[in-house]
Amino acid sequence: MNPVSDSITFIGGGNMARSLIGGLITAGKALANIRVAEPVEAVRQTLAADFSVQVFAQGQDAVKDSAIWLLAVKPQVMKSLCQSLAGQAQAQKPLLVSVAAGITSEQISSWLGGGLAVVRTMPNTPALLGAGVTGLYANHQVTPSQKQAAQALLQGAGATVWIDDENLMDAVTAVSGSGPAYVFLLAEAMQAAGEAEGLSAEAARSLTIQTLLGAAKMLTHDDTPAAELRRRVTSPGGTTQAAIESFEADDFRAIVARAIHAARQRGIELAKANA
Repeated sequence: MNPVSDSITFIGGGNMARSLIGGLITAGKALANIRVAEPVEAVRQTLAADFSVQVFAQGQDAVKDSAIWLLAVKPQVMKSLCQSLAGQAQAQKPLLVSVAAGITSEQISSWLGGGLAVVRTMPNTPALLGAGVTGLYANHQVTPSQKQAAQALLQGAGATVWIDDENLMDAVTAVSGSGPAYVFLLAEAMQAAGEAEGLSAEAARSLTIQTLLGAAKMLTHDDTPAAELRRRVTSPGGTTQAAIESFEADDFRAIVARAIHAARQRGIELAKANA
């Protein structure tokens, strides 16, 4: 069975799939070549209404003749899903792209019968706005053209970064996959602190959000390191220096390092739990 060279099947129609489908459509992908397998009828209907793509209740029906399978299901159901599609995977030899945290390319290939091309990815939630970043790892079966196809698919969600060592994908998860939550926690703390200093909730929220947005834009404006940007805004003896010294006295860097290490270790544990 020869798969249709430019067809893509999304197995799982959740938010990440929606963001990638939107990116493909914006890039000019033919709607007839995009399929989605989603067991929840209401979600299927919404996808069909919003994007005019083909929708299926069963993965076995959706993947027929498809060249790329994007696995967008929860890690805990990945094994059973793959095993149910193993026969078709061995017959079609598709490119498999996974967005599941903590599931290795070896596990996916093995559950599908072995010897398959797998690109493991870790997007983050800003991908829903096309402003995310995705770490990608390709196993040895992935060809250069398949690697390009996977990158084109994920670029609809934002920037992409290739990782050569799959063991580092858990570090990608810890830094960027989970990273938006760290920023949200910082925003939550900054807003609460502003209110504690007497600002209204509305003023504290606006000041916090625009400050984080502006700082992020400065970081992406050029190649100036974060440390240099921090130095420029920290006048000796000024208010910023007082705040930075307070952060440093509480070992802020070590707090961040421990948090990211904890997230990475959890990713390793998830892979073992789903073995």
